[in-house]
Amino acid sequence: MAAAPILDSTFGVDKLTYEIFSILENKFLFGYEDQKLLHSGKPEIPVETLKSGKNATGKVRILSIDGGGATDGILAGKSLAHLETYLRKKSGNADARIADYFDVVAGSGYGGILAALLFTRGKDGRPMFTADEALRFIVQNRRKISPSSPVGAFRRIFRSSKAEKLFRRTFGESTLKDTVKPVLIPCYDLSTRAPFLFSRADALETDSYDFKMWEVCIATSVDPTVVGAVEMKSLDQRTRILAVDGGVAMNNPTAAAITHVLNNKYEFPFCGGVEDLLVVSLGNGESDSGCRDLTPSAAEFVRIAGEGASDMVDQSVSMAFGHALTNNYIRIQASGIDAGKYPKTLKSPANGEAILGIAEEMLKQKNVESTLFRGKKITQNSNSEKLEWFAGEVIKEHERRKSSSLPTVIFKQSSPRTSSATVSTESSY
Repeated sequence: MAAAPILDSTFGVDKLTYEIFSILENKFLFGYEDQKLLHSGKPEIPVETLKSGKNATGKVRILSIDGGGATDGILAGKSLAHLETYLRKKSGNADARIADYFDVVAGSGYGGILAALLFTRGKDGRPMFTADEALRFIVQNRRKISPSSPVGAFRRIFRSSKAEKLFRRTFGESTLKDTVKPVLIPCYDLSTRAPFLFSRADALETDSYDFKMWEVCIATSVDPTVVGAVEMKSLDQRTRILAVDGGVAMNNPTAAAITHVLNNKYEFPFCGGVEDLLVVSLGNGESDSGCRDLTPSAAEFVRIAGEGASDMVDQSVSMAFGHALTNNYIRIQASGIDAGKYPKTLKSPANGEAILGIAEEMLKQKNVESTLFRGKKITQNSNSEKLEWFAGEVIKEHERRKSSSLPTVIFKQSSPRTSSATVSTESSY
């Protein structure tokens, strides 16, 4: 289902027509009369709340992480490390994790790997990795995750095996059901010629959509120009996909995450529009815009196409937020990585530490913001300062929920290694 249209009474719609449309929209598009969505041991949503259109229960917090980009996930990883540091400082909780302060995460390619590292439950019940640990994981394992050049059939199998061993060792038998919050990770399925979205919500419904996390990471990050496609099967073997890089499907998964929340009235019953969201979208840097190579390789062409698609998503999301843009959505992206100045650094997966330094510099750049019908503008704050401000906003939402009588989210839960889903209200988040 497409995201519901968002109406504003200032757009010339008379009050009566606006109220009628709102009631019809809530009643039929989102199924508020579907008792399955309302009666799960929790209070029914007050009709007055639905009719008023007012947000009485706060905002759903969404984290979106781009695919590779110019820094192969390192800029997004660095952004997450900064964000987690700000969360700890502002909350006073030295053990605060990214997953504690977000309700949904979407990640593509390297972003999908970061999402898996930060949101998969460890043996102690907490997320397996801190943001800094996840960043180090990406830096230290780039060569295994992203082979730098096309290879023959034998070496394809060898390099694919290295990535498989890495992810198997990291995630063990954990599946999508073992994530602490809703997770969305895309890949492109060559067997159906369509995007495929790994989703925790779907996995909790049936084993036919539950996959092991190590397989999800391979599916979203496998480079079709180097390794080729990889076959994946669900836990019950009923769903089969032929996966390639998630960046081919949606390098910037922000729109997919927003659509998921707006249409998932089971877990997000009060979320009626973008004004009920807090969204941070993390990019991975754009290469220098100066064209030095008139015959880019297949891998370079895929990267360029991904960067362009990410910008288009950012523009579309910015327009959707409209006047709520300034307070509800931020995009962290950077440009000016000069491929001529850093040719070896950008092309060699061994130079992760060097790119780590470049990413730090990129976070000092002025933040660039898409504006409605006006292209882009450079803001007064740096990318890092924007992240610090956003940390304050999600902490405010976190604290507000502690005294709220109504839940902002009602997460589906399941017993480990079973397919029967239950419902849990996590008001503490």
